Amino acid sequence: MGQQKTSNATRVARVALAAMASGMLAACAGPTPAPDQINDPFENTNRAFHAFNRGLDRAVVGPVAKGFGTVVPEPGKRIIGNFANMLDLPGDIVNNVLQFNIDDAATNTLRLATNLTMGVGGIFDAATALGLPSQPTDFGETLYVWGVGEGPYLELPFTGPSTVRDATGTLVDLATNPVSLALPSREATAANALKLLSRLRDRDRFASSVESILYDSADSYAQARLIYLQNRRFQLGQTDAAAGTNPDSDFIDPYEDPYAQ
Repeated sequence: MGQQKTSNATRVARVALAAMASGMLAACAGPTPAPDQINDPFENTNRAFHAFNRGLDRAVVGPVAKGFGTVVPEPGKRIIGNFANMLDLPGDIVNNVLQFNIDDAATNTLRLATNLTMGVGGIFDAATALGLPSQPTDFGETLYVWGVGEGPYLELPFTGPSTVRDATGTLVDLATNPVSLALPSREATAANALKLLSRLRDRDRFASSVESILYDSADSYAQARLIYLQNRRFQLGQTDAAAGTNPDSDFIDPYEDPYAQ
């Protein structure tokens, strides 16, 4: 009983901390630059973090992802990916509602119900097969819908390319994720472990693209920054494919947070 009270208090504290951080960081975001402009006043610090992240990828993330891809058979990888995607749906639905995007909220709710039932608890992606495509979103997009500016570009240790607005969104999504808040601590830890395995799967799947950016570019920092900003602005509807982002590409942010919910 005492442990349950402590757990509840911890979760309330997480929500309150996320709300305060959201307010402070979003207030510092400032206006969004034009689609072809880069706002990077912290470049020296960002480059230092980029060097750290690049070294971490070379020494740990890349080799572990390759080992995961070699050891785990393809059906197992698909199951991990399907289940991890299902764990994202409650947070997507909350953000859909906060964005007043009722159509996507309804689609994601139907996806969740379908994959929990017909998909045998998320093992199979039955929703996509039935014509209910994924509608992913996050609190960074919610802030954009609310009119919060992009703010300066950031590269964060472990999580990589971001902006002030998206860093705020990531913090809030992590602290207030419905799955983590609803599940007991052991089950929540297991859910986060599945998300990590899913990110390792993606790192292995897109290894050639990621390594081309990180290790074959003349300036990997500038290349990763450009790709992140173009991709993110396209996701938010600020640019079109002609601006440098292909809507049908399988691009994956090489530093996307493996713990993101």
